[in-house]
Amino acid sequence: MQARHLGILLIGWLALASSTAAHPGVGIVMDRQGNVFYTDLAQVWKISPQGRKSIAVRNVHTHELCLDAGGNLYGEHLWYEGEATDRWGYRVWRLGPDGKLTDVIPARQGFLRDYSFVRDAAGNMYWADREPRTVIRKRAPNGAISTLAPCPSCRDVRWMTATPDGTVRFIDAGDLVEVSPAGSLRTLAKHLQERVLSQVQVNDPHLLMGLWTDAARNTYIASYGGRVVKKVTPAGQVQVVARSRFPWSPTGGLVAPNGDLWLLECSYTNAVRVRRIARDGRVTVF
Repeated sequence: MQARHLGILLIGWLALASSTAAHPGVGIVMDRQGNVFYTDLAQVWKISPQGRKSIAVRNVHTHELCLDAGGNLYGEHLWYEGEATDRWGYRVWRLGPDGKLTDVIPARQGFLRDYSFVRDAAGNMYWADREPRTVIRKRAPNGAISTLAPCPSCRDVRWMTATPDGTVRFIDAGDLVEVSPAGSLRTLAKHLQERVLSQVQVNDPHLLMGLWTDAARNTYIASYGGRVVKKVTPAGQVQVVARSRFPWSPTGGLVAPNGDLWLLECSYTNAVRVRRIARDGRVTVF
């Protein structure tokens, strides 16, 4: 009987996977006042330091979020017009600390190319330019774009993060790669991807999702396919530091100044929640 029920679930998951090409969001950030913002791909939510939830930005489909030194929150709104035109569009918005919402990049066709939500403390942006060969680009606050590092050995660059000093780390086909502010590359850890039976609906590019760092320069990776969070030390040591219970799996996260681990989790039905794991082990679900 258990095998029969498992088979039914697997068929359902596979049907769900074949019916949608979408992937979960990874955006979750904390401002200096302790407010946490996260995306569920329909809007951006805010969790106050007292634990109260409210909608911060309505009707935006953004996978990533970032904050600048002034407390401004940035995200994207991406949309598909439908099969009739087969066109995509986007805009970039900014939510100020005063609650004012403005567009940084107005609505236009296509996809975001030379603007990023991966930023260091100085406001530099980073992204991977894959054509014709992979290079890691850097955009300064004045808009000047430069090449931080060519990556001729890169195979499939995915999610990326930056430390305050401008050290960039990214996922490349299951490996964690680091680029120093001077542009030197090194592989910190290999073969981090995995897929447990309950995550058969996850395709290969999304086995590893969001990544983030802490004050000790450790890197955390949401293993969406493995339903765990992995921590990689600067020396390359890998440790599982959190597990998500079915039907949830981590897609993003952050480490708060007090050491609490905040996780953005998604279910196979695309429900979204946030879970806080305090340093003393207490767990709170929002």
